[in-house]
Amino acid sequence: MDFLRQLGASHLLACVFTLCAQVNVLTYRNDNARTGENLTEPLLSPANVTPSQFGRRFEHIVDGFIYAQPLYMAAVPMASGATHNVVLAVTEHDSVYAFDADDSLGSDASPLWQVSLINPSQGVTTIPWQDVNCPVVYPEIGITGTPVIDPTTYTVYLVASTKEVTGTTVRYVHRLHALNIRSGREQPGSPVEIQASVPGTGDGGGTVTFAPLSYKQRSALLLANGVIYTSWSSHCDHGLYHGWIIGYRADTLRQVAVYNDTPNGSGASFWGAGAGPACDAAGNLFVVSANGTYDESNSPPDLGDSIIRLSPSAGLSVADYFTPFDQSYLESDDLDLGSSGALLLPPEAGSKTHPNLLVTAGKQGRIYLVDRDAMGGYHIQSDSGAVQTLDLAGQGVFGPPAYFNGQVYFTAGGDALRAFGIANAALTTAPLSSSSMTFPNPGSSPIVSANGASNGIVWAFELGDGSGALHAFDAGDVSKELYRDVVGAYVEFAVPTEADGKVYLGALNALLAYGLLPAAPGSIGTVVNAASFNASVAPGSLISIFGANLARATAGALAIPLPVSLADTSVSINGVRAPLLYVSPSQINAQVPPQTATGTATVTVTTSAAVTPPMQFQVAPVAPEIFMDGANRVLALNQDGTVNSTANPAAAGSIITIFLTGQGALSSPAATIGSLPVQFTYAGPAPQTVGVAQMNMRVPSLTPGDYTLVVSVAGVSSNSGLISVK
Repeated sequence: MDFLRQLGASHLLACVFTLCAQVNVLTYRNDNARTGENLTEPLLSPANVTPSQFGRRFEHIVDGFIYAQPLYMAAVPMASGATHNVVLAVTEHDSVYAFDADDSLGSDASPLWQVSLINPSQGVTTIPWQDVNCPVVYPEIGITGTPVIDPTTYTVYLVASTKEVTGTTVRYVHRLHALNIRSGREQPGSPVEIQASVPGTGDGGGTVTFAPLSYKQRSALLLANGVIYTSWSSHCDHGLYHGWIIGYRADTLRQVAVYNDTPNGSGASFWGAGAGPACDAAGNLFVVSANGTYDESNSPPDLGDSIIRLSPSAGLSVADYFTPFDQSYLESDDLDLGSSGALLLPPEAGSKTHPNLLVTAGKQGRIYLVDRDAMGGYHIQSDSGAVQTLDLAGQGVFGPPAYFNGQVYFTAGGDALRAFGIANAALTTAPLSSSSMTFPNPGSSPIVSANGASNGIVWAFELGDGSGALHAFDAGDVSKELYRDVVGAYVEFAVPTEADGKVYLGALNALLAYGLLPAAPGSIGTVVNAASFNASVAPGSLISIFGANLARATAGALAIPLPVSLADTSVSINGVRAPLLYVSPSQINAQVPPQTATGTATVTVTTSAAVTPPMQFQVAPVAPEIFMDGANRVLALNQDGTVNSTANPAAAGSIITIFLTGQGALSSPAATIGSLPVQFTYAGPAPQTVGVAQMNMRVPSLTPGDYTLVVSVAGVSSNSGLISVK
């Protein structure tokens, strides 16, 4: 919408394009830095996330346990032709579900699509936990690690694990799948079987081979450098195993990277309570290994209980690392450093000496703050290679901390949620605030929602005492608990997802959705063309809806495709959700769905599940309306890019640019300035816009002054406005 930014005076610009973009949660903990932050939440705040205003809104029943974090993608054009905000859930029964993220029909609502990646009639099933003698993932092993979505290709990548029986032959297989999120269909070249080997003596010979039955894909996937990275861990430390990271090109699924962190030793898997590798802007990967062999004399080194920076050049290679001085103690006592992943802190947390930092903690409960550019290696008597270390109370950390607004949030098992300040490359030695409640072992992996730097909320899922609970805390002072809901059933290391005013949580056989509880429905006063505020509306045109209590917050979209919900508010026209540009309590700007039939149309607005009474308006085949300012002037750009005005007129013979909506197919366009016909140099869709046409026209030879401009499309005349000529 760059043209509207240039014009700068449009009422549409003033109320639409100055706000935040819709959020997507396409990967574990929101971004490749694994911060857990969503800073584009205009609706939820500490003031309204209370038991009386916030609660469970709906749930979707699924066919297995959900260990992976749900993912969210706005404005997905489904294969059916409809557009939906999508929440994606995967299960240990090897199923993938795409649900309407705004659906409030309850557990009977059907998914947008569902795909099963097993075929029991052909002997293809999930892996029973008994086959690996490890009940950590229970009762079956299917899809465990959090998938990742590529929004440019509408592809979701995931790993499915299967047991495949043919006669007396039994195979255990892990496959990387690439599914089209619009339909659930496999993309070309998908799936591929995970296989790998590296040189090394760790398996007793000269080669270390990836043995499928020895591993589960617990960690989240990472999409970086055009590569999908999968990470692998053992089953309860049974047998001979290693830590593997195996990468595949996202476009072809060709294997391009294999890294093993103990090729001449054993152990050191990557699990991190579900945390995936982190990645910086330069494409370096940061991973944290669990208990295993440490031997820096080997080439490459064996790096158990280490924070490792991997360079993506020529596959994956060790560029730097940090290993605690007491690694041998951590290894012998099963105190995995790698029970938590790395959080890459933003530059604001660093200093001139240490601008790029990461933070993590493991089962020992010690926080490590490390310089990503100079990680410190191994020192035999101290952790002097780290920038800072701190000890937490409790029984260890399982899952990464979260970052927000100069604070890092940790929850160890048997300890409170604690918020440490960080600035100038130093954590405060004592927490700035702590929750009054104690989280049972294994603690939580918190996330944060906020509107920029304000209205921060820490969301944490408690596991313990036979049931789980979702908690919300004020991010500025976590001693203030805002909300708690006992779920009653849970899986380990569950991470909630917050997007568009709702919180999604995977549980046993269900995806739960929380949000603001319905209030009194609003009312629609009028529906008009957004360019002129006239009643002329056509399919595909931009409209403004005016009324009362239409939304509970103000939010706008800056990205295309436009979302069909903003701040938990949606618009339906003849039962089809309309793309949204802006919502507020008194005004909504939207696009009439292009497939809308002409004649009488019905519109409703839904906010936090409360629906307005329906209102009818008329839709014409063509209804061109020019974008105007408040002084009956056309919002036009002169040839030099400046806004046309009496003080800044266009020269006769120069090119001016105008914009309109309601143009339909833009057939037989014509225009006049001062009753003189104009010559078009371009008439078509405005770049990077929805529902807007652009016309570039040559100014006729006129004497200086103000002249009326009128456009017609398919014989239908537009509104008129003034253009200044010099």
